[in-house]
Amino acid sequence: MTDSQLDPEDAKLITLARASRARTGTATGAAVRDETGRTYTAADVALPSLALSALQVAVATAASSGASRLEAAAVVADGDPSEADLAAVRDLGPAPVHIADADGTPREVRTP
Repeated sequence: MTDSQLDPEDAKLITLARASRARTGTATGAAVRDETGRTYTAADVALPSLALSALQVAVATAASSGASRLEAAAVVADGDPSEADLAAVRDLGPAPVHIADADGTPREVRTP
């Protein structure tokens, strides 16, 4: 998959996820878009009493902001999202999850 094959709104999610990752220096950045077009971004959270992936945080932020459905999600990381990450998207989906390398190059799309 190339950038030119992505819908511009999905490419924007990858850009936002990459920016979250870079801003915080975490291994993963994520972004989701809800049914109204609002976007939510997040990075990994690693506290002594709480550990959440970037995608879980982005989904939780969308849900706590009143979103009832996701249109799409993006994850920028060296690895793949976990089953727990995909399950979080599925809770408000199904929605395609665009997976990109750390440099923002799209790698895969999964629909949980």
